[in-house]
Amino acid sequence: MTTTTSSRIQQNTIGAALSRSARKHPARLALAFDERRWHYAELDRAVNRVANRLLAAGLSPGDRLAVYGKNSDAYVIAWLAATRAGLVHVPINFALSADELRYILEQSGAAGLLSDLSLADNVTRASEGLGLTLSGTLHADEEQGFDVLQLALDRDSAESDDSKPDVAVEGASLAQLLYTSGTTAAPKAAMMTHQALLAEYMACMVELDIKGDEPMLAALPLYHSAQMHVFLMPALLLGAPVHLRSAPLPDDCLTQIASEGIVSFFAPPTVWISLLRHPDFDSHDLSRLKKAYYGASIMPVSVVEELQQRIPGVGLYNCYGQSEIAPLATVLRPEEHVARPASAGRPILTVETRIVDLEMNDVPPGEHGEIVHRSPQLLTGYWDKPEMTEEAFAGGWFHSGDVGYFDEGGYLYIVDRIKDVINTGGIVVASREVEEGLFKHPAVSEVAVVGLPDAKWIEAITAVVVLKEGFDVSEEELIAHARGLMAPYKVPKWILFADALPKSTAGKILKRQLRKELHP
Repeated sequence: MTTTTSSRIQQNTIGAALSRSARKHPARLALAFDERRWHYAELDRAVNRVANRLLAAGLSPGDRLAVYGKNSDAYVIAWLAATRAGLVHVPINFALSADELRYILEQSGAAGLLSDLSLADNVTRASEGLGLTLSGTLHADEEQGFDVLQLALDRDSAESDDSKPDVAVEGASLAQLLYTSGTTAAPKAAMMTHQALLAEYMACMVELDIKGDEPMLAALPLYHSAQMHVFLMPALLLGAPVHLRSAPLPDDCLTQIASEGIVSFFAPPTVWISLLRHPDFDSHDLSRLKKAYYGASIMPVSVVEELQQRIPGVGLYNCYGQSEIAPLATVLRPEEHVARPASAGRPILTVETRIVDLEMNDVPPGEHGEIVHRSPQLLTGYWDKPEMTEEAFAGGWFHSGDVGYFDEGGYLYIVDRIKDVINTGGIVVASREVEEGLFKHPAVSEVAVVGLPDAKWIEAITAVVVLKEGFDVSEEELIAHARGLMAPYKVPKWILFADALPKSTAGKILKRQLRKELHP
């Protein structure tokens, strides 16, 4: 049997992997969104139709295609069509302003932009004068030129072509530019190849026990690498049914889990907390939920314990990583939660992790250092930022920017983001330690601890607390509570109360924004 160069090249790509799912499970439900339900064979054909139309619109393999919108079936199809056409997908946070959108369009050199119609004003302002080859919509309610959903559904017109696009895409080809949020600088784009993402998908299937016959709920934003690459894509490549929602609204999530027999669901701690605090939580039948994944930020141990108590039989998986590693790096499995509920687990099968000092020497178990990784899942570099790439890979390992330590059993513990560590009176304090202590007070629903500039302390430990509904507690009471749990230098100097904490659309608490609000 002779294998052509073209067919061989296509085997190690995301588009080819989806086609294998379609051949294996043609009539199985792939994706449900609103009233639309896509089976695998039809989803595969729809991806081809849109991929061919992207190429016919003037885009060429290697061009960057920006996508700016909320979760939808059209969003998923646009992503898959981009990979099959050899384009580089650029997912953009739909909460970004016109100026922030323009920066990404310019920095990535985007040739095309697909967006929600509701974001048209931002798109008009951001794209003015850029000379985009294509500007279209994801799912318009009416005829709107290039519209992904309409083209995906177009089975009969003369322009519709559901054959595989005639382009060469390799495993080493760029599949996506993942923009990471900036701290003091502008966002930077991690360059992810097809083969890096596929390596991560395979590891996720094994490490997270993702099964092809188990319904999954996907409600976190798809521009976020965790929802897209740790859960949605591995599920689709296994032939699993994915129930997609536009946002992780507590009432909707609980209803979906109960009505659709959802077996697995991923959410950051803030969303799990909102579900637990929902007044109807206990009235929903959540008995079929067997896999509760969490990540994106640190889950308080008290919340882990509450989830285990209120959803008997559920298995909890702590997922740690970052966009640059596609993003999964370590997992704490359900059977490991009893002995080590505060751990981020152990490195997954495709990741090698170390804890190092400033000279890149390994530190002993229990000693804090920076977390660094090596893996085939890693970015190839930052788009058009060679100096940042060199810095990130100093010493031949990727520097995560996180402080952590290993215990004697090889389990990883996250101490803090380097940028969130507080220098109070010359002593370094991890904000997470203070948060964990405050979370143990029965009145506390959410808490974020930051360091604010202070003439005496360098940085004053400041806690912003959201109380549970119906609870009341004073600043003095919480400070007294903290004094009973931690060393005096870790006790907050100030405790402020808020109705809500600033969060990203992915549910992460935005400490940078909080610091700016508290100290303009």
